[in-house]
Amino acid sequence: MGLTLKERQSVTRQLAVRYQNSTKKEKGRILDEYLAITGYNRSYASYVLSHWGKKKTFVDGNKRVVVEITRHSSKKRKRPIIYDKNVQKALEHLWACADGICGKRLAPILPEFIRKLEQFGEIQLDPTTRQKLLRISASTIDRVLKPVKQTYTFKHRSHTKPGTLLKHQIPIRTFADWNDHIPGFVEVDLVGHDGGNLSGDFAYTLDITDVATGWIELFALKNKARKWVIEALKTLKTQLPFPLRGIDSDNGSEFINSHLQSFCQLNEITFTRTRPYRKNDNCFVEQKNYTVVRRTVGYHRYDTEYQLKLLNRLYQYLRLFVNFFQPSVKLVEKTRIGSRVKKKYDMAKTPFQRVLQHDAIDTNVKEQLKQQYEELNPAQLKRKIVELQSQLERSVEKQPKIINQNPYNNRGYLKLRKRNNTLA
Repeated sequence: MGLTLKERQSVTRQLAVRYQNSTKKEKGRILDEYLAITGYNRSYASYVLSHWGKKKTFVDGNKRVVVEITRHSSKKRKRPIIYDKNVQKALEHLWACADGICGKRLAPILPEFIRKLEQFGEIQLDPTTRQKLLRISASTIDRVLKPVKQTYTFKHRSHTKPGTLLKHQIPIRTFADWNDHIPGFVEVDLVGHDGGNLSGDFAYTLDITDVATGWIELFALKNKARKWVIEALKTLKTQLPFPLRGIDSDNGSEFINSHLQSFCQLNEITFTRTRPYRKNDNCFVEQKNYTVVRRTVGYHRYDTEYQLKLLNRLYQYLRLFVNFFQPSVKLVEKTRIGSRVKKKYDMAKTPFQRVLQHDAIDTNVKEQLKQQYEELNPAQLKRKIVELQSQLERSVEKQPKIINQNPYNNRGYLKLRKRNNTLA
């Protein structure tokens, strides 16, 4: 049990006199003894012992004030409040419309995001508040939003079953090999919506993520049969703003089969796979599985035709919202210094911005994307997403309860839904 304040002061009073009249070596031994008793930081303990009992004289006007120093105390500087309640309220609304992203991702796009919302009459800011929001930093955004932020922790299960057929014919590619700076080399994965019950058929989401730009496409399947996977790939291939040049998948049988291999050969698409049980090899798409799919549709079971249609309607709005209004950072450099790894990231940009800046993409495609961007209202997209989420939830409530469903998985998702309903 630690010492009380009076006990520490008593020990300090006894050791301080010895400490101040001792040699350097003796001071070291006294300091070790003092640290063992009080548990103070060594620098702080040295300051306390060396200054205890000393007096300082301050001049206050015509008076001389003598103060006895007993222990070091620091006073917090009182700074004027710059970001007042008006700024906080506006920032909360902007943050919710941006799907609750962190300050480092929100700060770079905040001026453009404000312009878009003002363009569609979604937000009205007085000149002072607007000026403050345009100059606010990423760290200040996180600090201002700290009271309204919450932590979401999800559990998950894997639905990947090894596909041994043709594995030796499909080359392995690791995360370190993704050196492709040309858009069109994508990672693919399936996200299962079983709701804790693995029996029977249930929906899957096919997630396609471009490595170079972060562009994402989503499609809901009635199950993970290779037939639906290939049909979904054909559909998503036409939605990409660039040619599909390469596919990298895990070792599941829904991908490792002769049908997908023939599809890739016919369309001149490079087909590679990851190492078994190494999720980091597919890190780009694995990240989107959570940040985009799970945070939007949760961990419920979706197994009806109606729910499948709702998912695909939802993904049509979600793909626009994520690709045009959700910025992300990319790792630029990683340096190992001894046991420490120093990482350097670029400025947060949306997939749309990365597509516009890339030289390998046709100019006509960029112009079409710009026209589409000018017509998009991020707040309206967010409202449509929330509306379809509500319809999905109501469809789940009508289904019989699953005994072995883990309610903890949906806890963070329900908190997200509550935030969207109150702030968005």
